[in-house]
Amino acid sequence: MPLAIRTAQRRTSRIKPTAPRRSRATQRASLAAAACALAALAPRAEAQTPSPLGEWQYSAGIPLEKMFQPNRPDFEARLGVGATFEPRYDGSDRYHTLVGPSIDLRYKDILFGSTGEGFGANVLQGPNWRVSVAGAYDLGRRGQDDPTRLHGMGNINPSPELKIAGEYVISKDFPLVFRTAFTRSFGGSNGWTADLGAYMPLPGSNQNFYWFAGPSVTFADSNYMQSWFGVTPQQAAASGYRQYDASAGLKSAGFGITMVYFVNKHWFVSADGAIKRLLGSASHSPIIQTKTGGVCDVSINYQF
Repeated sequence: MPLAIRTAQRRTSRIKPTAPRRSRATQRASLAAAACALAALAPRAEAQTPSPLGEWQYSAGIPLEKMFQPNRPDFEARLGVGATFEPRYDGSDRYHTLVGPSIDLRYKDILFGSTGEGFGANVLQGPNWRVSVAGAYDLGRRGQDDPTRLHGMGNINPSPELKIAGEYVISKDFPLVFRTAFTRSFGGSNGWTADLGAYMPLPGSNQNFYWFAGPSVTFADSNYMQSWFGVTPQQAAASGYRQYDASAGLKSAGFGITMVYFVNKHWFVSADGAIKRLLGSASHSPIIQTKTGGVCDVSINYQF
């Protein structure tokens, strides 16, 4: 689920285009990017547990904010609450609703703590890029998430994660953002994932409403794939599923949209939607009921 982090002083009414001779279309694109730079990211109660949301949706707008608003307060905070409607587990055709907090704290564009990105620091950065290292948490998968279909499969235990991420914005005039994140689980799946995504502001963004969208793909190593999609001989005997060995490679591809509406200078509403298609050996796993899953969430947040 998504979250936020901008202050009241950063309303888009204060953002002015800096280049003296740009077309109106270019100005609108840049202003939309500036608006997106203020975007909130709705809270994700399930930490980094697999979701149809793209990895970029956890931090959308942050690198754009720095480009358009380089002079920022030392401390920024957003607090809120939100709900998400998503599959019970990766590959399930049954859905449930989760409610959780939205927390996003940032200090001097160095330290951050949020329910979307985790707790970490920007270790390298420039005017249009950053590299961060963060600790996160994966809630795993429990057999009771779907007792009928996960019977005999056991649990994927909750586990801490290390995330190394990088973001790059092409320019103010062409505010396309690329994000890559490598995540290592210590316990649980005990594996690596790599998420590659891109997003860009969409037409119609203004000082009170802004939105952006983009695609993403996810790769995973054999430990991760076997934990989430494989069936060991012991699991096959207990569950009735056929034995299956899931291999490393492309796991999924998806597309997401994030939207933010400011009610006033403090209160805003954030919403996300995404669809994801399982690929590779994940798509052939006997435990999945559908290759395509979706998610939608909404949060109400307050910026200090």
